[in-house]
Amino acid sequence: MDFMTDQDVQKYKQDGYVVLDGLLTPQECDELRQRMAEIVDRMDVPDHCRTTFSTYHDEQLKKQGNADYFITSGDKIRFFFEKGVFDDKGEFIVPKQQSLNKVGHALHAYEALYKKVTHSPKVQGIAKKLGLVNPVILQSMYIFKQPGIGGEVTPHQDATFLYTEPLGRVMGLWIALEDATVNNGCLWFIPGSQSSGISRRMVRTPKGSFPLTDFIGREPTYDEDKFVAAPVKKGGVVLIHGEVVHRSAENTSEDSRHVYTFHIMEALDTRWSPDNWLQPTEELPFPPLYTK
Repeated sequence: MDFMTDQDVQKYKQDGYVVLDGLLTPQECDELRQRMAEIVDRMDVPDHCRTTFSTYHDEQLKKQGNADYFITSGDKIRFFFEKGVFDDKGEFIVPKQQSLNKVGHALHAYEALYKKVTHSPKVQGIAKKLGLVNPVILQSMYIFKQPGIGGEVTPHQDATFLYTEPLGRVMGLWIALEDATVNNGCLWFIPGSQSSGISRRMVRTPKGSFPLTDFIGREPTYDEDKFVAAPVKKGGVVLIHGEVVHRSAENTSEDSRHVYTFHIMEALDTRWSPDNWLQPTEELPFPPLYTK
């Protein structure tokens, strides 16, 4: 029996997202969380790399795209922090385990547990059910959404950052390692918004110029009433179309909302934009999803 049903496929194509329960067992979720705790415990981050991650337009340019640390992280495992976790001297003012926004962007390549989940039979089955012929893995992230300080992710489309020609070739898989609720920062979507193209792109600027990235276009103002919450139980996955508009609120609760997420692309007859911040490297070409 397929993990993803025909009804799930229909909902994904219609709404631009679908929630599927039971991709991972609770034990598998706990193993991924434990492994990440070990990674964070031993992380050694240079002061100049203490980059704050944000999805506000101008701050993205200054804090994220400007930093060589970010733009060269596609084939590495690197650390990105929440706002206000360092003092003026760059020392932690919160426990290290509670300081991070995310870890990215190559867990799928270098960490055995994450690689196993990424290439799992259920994930491969989802791609096959959707008719993908040659899917490749673009990037992966562990997102913490820390209790009390987990920042808002403003409305956006993933294809803004992961642009292809033609569009419609990128999908995110967002796996809840804990229950994701309206209280701790679950995703919200505008159903059907994937059919309207994209409103902006983040692109690399010409070599030798600064900042390292810039935006073409602007994110419009969206009607809050159009957003629909998508809570997910621990072990469930949200499939996210590259052009569907989505967001998540701040986590003002006392519960964290840990997530493992990665993006895949149908490589058949698809051009990956050389202007994207993320580029394959000799060390890490985009690996095929299918293992058989």
